[in-house]
Amino acid sequence: MHEENTAATNGCGKTRSSTQNEAALLALMEKTGYSMVQENGQRKFGGPPPGWEGPPPPRGCEVFVGKIPRDMYEDELVPIFERAGKIYEFRLMMEFSGENRGYAFVMYTAKEEAQLAIKILNNYEIRPGKFIGVCVSLDNCRLFIGAIPKEKKKQEILNEMKKVTEGVVDVIVYPNATDKTKNRGFAFVEYESHRAAAMARRRLIPGTFQLWGHTIQVDWADPEKEVDEETMQRVKVLYVRNLMLSTTEDTIKAEFNKFKPGVVERVKKLRDYAFVHFFNREDAVAAMSVMNGRCIDGASIEVTLAKPINKESTWKQHFNDQISPSSESLLGFPSKEDGHQKSAWKQANLSVRLNGQHSPSPPEVERCTYPFLPGTKLTPISMYSLKSSHFSSAVMHLDYFCYKNNWVPPEYYLYSTTSQDGKILLVYKVLVPSIAYGSQSYFMPDKLCTTLEDAKELAAQLTLLHLGPLERAVQQSSWRNPGIILTDPGTR
Repeated sequence: MHEENTAATNGCGKTRSSTQNEAALLALMEKTGYSMVQENGQRKFGGPPPGWEGPPPPRGCEVFVGKIPRDMYEDELVPIFERAGKIYEFRLMMEFSGENRGYAFVMYTAKEEAQLAIKILNNYEIRPGKFIGVCVSLDNCRLFIGAIPKEKKKQEILNEMKKVTEGVVDVIVYPNATDKTKNRGFAFVEYESHRAAAMARRRLIPGTFQLWGHTIQVDWADPEKEVDEETMQRVKVLYVRNLMLSTTEDTIKAEFNKFKPGVVERVKKLRDYAFVHFFNREDAVAAMSVMNGRCIDGASIEVTLAKPINKESTWKQHFNDQISPSSESLLGFPSKEDGHQKSAWKQANLSVRLNGQHSPSPPEVERCTYPFLPGTKLTPISMYSLKSSHFSSAVMHLDYFCYKNNWVPPEYYLYSTTSQDGKILLVYKVLVPSIAYGSQSYFMPDKLCTTLEDAKELAAQLTLLHLGPLERAVQQSSWRNPGIILTDPGTR
């Protein structure tokens, strides 16, 4: 191939040909002793590095790198990422054209090095005006299987999944919230490797595969979020799962105080799970050992340390700072008492992502139209068969959220008052009947709106704000991910 046809600008005003690129990569390999091979749309540098003995590094040692300039390659990237530690493997995703695809995976030899890479290289200006993103990457070995008959037991599901897929290690099944003899209609299947899980997903994903005469739903389960050990050492809140719906917060507090009176500060319960706050971490750890597997009101409970919520999310930041969420943080218009000029309303980006695809900087929902061409085939569908990324309205998100939890739809109650200047001001109260027995039976914003749509949207967002970090955490364990457990945000 002629050099003039393969020239690329490296972003610094210089142009490199394919021959020059090859020479730069060869020089890198000679300098480091690492091998390099390209296969299946990716170029692997190392894996293992020279002189490596033993198994690959454990989970949590790999980071994902995004927003890489398309004409930047390993000879520039590797030295930058070596600042954080020794690289076990660098995988750059490649196009057929020879450009990279804008992202890569870097595996270090230790978790601490991966964490340092995130700390020093996330939002790093890799070229003038070009900032890369770096976050933890986990090989997912777990699938979510939905639409499973609720009367099936764990062993039956395990045996069936072993028949139809290979590499099955375990099946995680949770009892129904209202009838502990039944499952919740889904399970999580753990595989021996990411490859085994990917092959199983490929076999099951077409949507026509049936188990026990039921067409099942298949998707990746959200990988369990890593929380650094230093943070976990400060946790003094327990997450308690598999409670009876009728079990009260007072009962839970009394049961956990039995092993050592007066150690529980407070309890927050929603549906069939609760967060138990302790005055001291030592007592929380001791109670976890004593209470895990115990029966409360006839239900065998599971007890683990609660995992702190991710501080990267604005809504979740309210909870970490123990700030009562305010309505103006939800809708993009200023409060009347702020004295600011009114601005065009813009819906805040919902942090509660109900399809489990949450990222530190989630993209806004694409809203556009396409031409409706003659002969276009239309298929009737239910809105509940869509993913939550199809919804831009908090009202729709809340309805979808309740449906996915097998809850009855939320109920909206409209109230009005008159402002000092004679305007009608509106506010909605939202009742979620399925959790109405809890300590908070309804949600109402502390701001009034001038339009019906804004009032309803504000109320829905506030409700999602309160339900989301709690129910989404366990919804990952009751819908997508049995590993993520967040601390109770209902603290003041």
